[in-house]
Amino acid sequence: MQNPFGIPGLVAFLLTAMPPVGTHAETAAPTRIVSINLCADELLLALADPAQIASLSTYATDPNLSTVVTAAERFPHKAASAESVIAFAPDVILAGRFTKRDTRDMLARLGYRVVLLDAPRSVADSEKQIRSVAALVGHADRGEALVASIEAAKARAEAQAPATHPTAANYQRRGYVAGGDTLMAELLGIAGLTDAGGELAGKFGGFVPLERIVAHPPDYIVVAAMGAAAEDEGSALLAHPALDRLYPESRRIVLPPKLTVCGGPTLPQALDRVAAETRRVLAANP
Repeated sequence: MQNPFGIPGLVAFLLTAMPPVGTHAETAAPTRIVSINLCADELLLALADPAQIASLSTYATDPNLSTVVTAAERFPHKAASAESVIAFAPDVILAGRFTKRDTRDMLARLGYRVVLLDAPRSVADSEKQIRSVAALVGHADRGEALVASIEAAKARAEAQAPATHPTAANYQRRGYVAGGDTLMAELLGIAGLTDAGGELAGKFGGFVPLERIVAHPPDYIVVAAMGAAAEDEGSALLAHPALDRLYPESRRIVLPPKLTVCGGPTLPQALDRVAAETRRVLAANP
């Protein structure tokens, strides 16, 4: 899209909107926070005061990605490019490690305080991030309450875990399998399943041919939704007849990706869901 400011106008806009470098009151709770990351959106809505949120990201109201669509609609949710972020006059910007680097770098060069969030690879990582963001926004007590709810959900799942520890692998579009050193693998383990992703796809995950799944099938697969339709090349593999024969509904654990992609506030729901799904498939396969 053509820049509505024009090049000279953009430069003038950035310079006039730029905060004086070195004036951040980093020990005080920010009053105008802008998120350009979906996971930061979820954390802000869980931990910050509404008055502190200047804008959420453009992803916050996407029902295919976000778990906070209804809550996010109460706030501006237009932050994406550097220009759109600056328009909200933020004192802190929350971004992800995989947020567009040019945007992050421009905002940092202009003197804005940009806080980068890593993608949690474990429950402990997620709890650490919750506490960090809670401290940043000045509400450490809310962070502790959220961590307590995660630990309670973890305890519920562990209490209901089977003694048999059947194997399961998270099988995604185009045959991507989550690896053994991931949040998904830990969630499966908490629910009493043995993650097969590490053996199939290594520590961090990767693409696994269907032939390998058929030759060495885990007891169950974890999928995004039941009854996948071959709408495109990515989903066609999940609707393959060989996979259907091996994994009817009674051997498919349904865990929507948006419950696990960020960790954080969605972890209690994710843990309850994977525990309930594990009980369902085990009951169907005594």
